[in-house]
Amino acid sequence: MICDDSPEAHKENWGSRHALNNLLFTRSAPLMLLLIAFLVRSASAQESPYIVTYDHYLEEPGNLEVEYFSNFGTQRGGNDFHAYWLELEYGATAWWTTELYLDGQTTFNDSTIFTGFRWENRINPFRREHFVNPVLYMEYEQISEADKIMKEVEGHDVEADHADPNAIARQGHNHEVEFKLLLSKTFKGWNVAVNQLATKNLLPSDPWEFGYAIGVSRPLALKASANRCNFCPENFIAGIELFGGLGDTQDFGLHQTSHYLAPAAAWNLPSGWALRLSPGFGLNDNSHRLLLRWGLSREFSGFGEMVTNLFEGRR
Repeated sequence: MICDDSPEAHKENWGSRHALNNLLFTRSAPLMLLLIAFLVRSASAQESPYIVTYDHYLEEPGNLEVEYFSNFGTQRGGNDFHAYWLELEYGATAWWTTELYLDGQTTFNDSTIFTGFRWENRINPFRREHFVNPVLYMEYEQISEADKIMKEVEGHDVEADHADPNAIARQGHNHEVEFKLLLSKTFKGWNVAVNQLATKNLLPSDPWEFGYAIGVSRPLALKASANRCNFCPENFIAGIELFGGLGDTQDFGLHQTSHYLAPAAAWNLPSGWALRLSPGFGLNDNSHRLLLRWGLSREFSGFGEMVTNLFEGRR
């Protein structure tokens, strides 16, 4: 047997392994969702149509929600792209929800790459409903500059930031902390949510960046039907989101920022599955003309209990 230890062979092998890893990531999210579906019980919950904005509702304690989202974006001065992410959301307690994100993207006529991970935590300091319900949001993210899921818009994020080829963009890495104040109120079926965010790259020289998101939504019907059905009006929630950047500590305001308006809809099925769709439209020349997002999720009750019983059974 002859082993080729040349630099070209190592480069080719690394490229093959890298391509395989990207392929596994893009195919694993739906398979993981189906696997968990067979292991734990489903739970029926009303998912909001928001994709960027957060309301004040947390995950039920012990429940796990698995979500897959896609973001198709048009790109002037570059190739259009399809970004996607997997979310694993767990209700740790009645006042704390924690969540893991795995991000990736495919840039057309370029390549498919894994872009990083995020760890999110939401804490509700109050147990009862108030006139306005505040939730504290904290996130750590380790992503490359090639990340394009656009879960939020912050600082001076603009369309041109996503025009670089993946081979160049992936060389830059961000280690960021993000804080949000989530304010939300539901009244007579209407939900109004306002999010304010501040993000800081852990490099000392980088400034704090700011952004916002506003959402309004309502079910098509408030009264539940007598019979279990998929197409009952109360299973559909319609809404709209407005989000964008607010500059940074060096240049706060609307100068050189991007903003989007996005109608949104959610279809909650009695089986525990939920579908979301949201076409977002750029409001100025700094914005992508179109961000088309859709998501598939399912909530599972008793996940924490199942894991606890599994480990106790091995003792």
